[in-house]
Amino acid sequence: MTTSPESESFIEEVKDELTRIDHLPVTEHADQFEQVHQKLERALSTIDGL
Repeated sequence: MTTSPESESFIEEVKDELTRIDHLPVTEHADQFEQVHQKLERALSTIDGL
């Protein structure tokens, strides 16, 4: 299975966002995780054609 440059870029972007969360106060983690979760859901819905 190969990945496109766009999907590799998306993956790196999500990984960077998760890394940034580590450096935030714990009180901000939930909101940031929710944003990443929504981003991943949108990406998956385009793959599934939903």
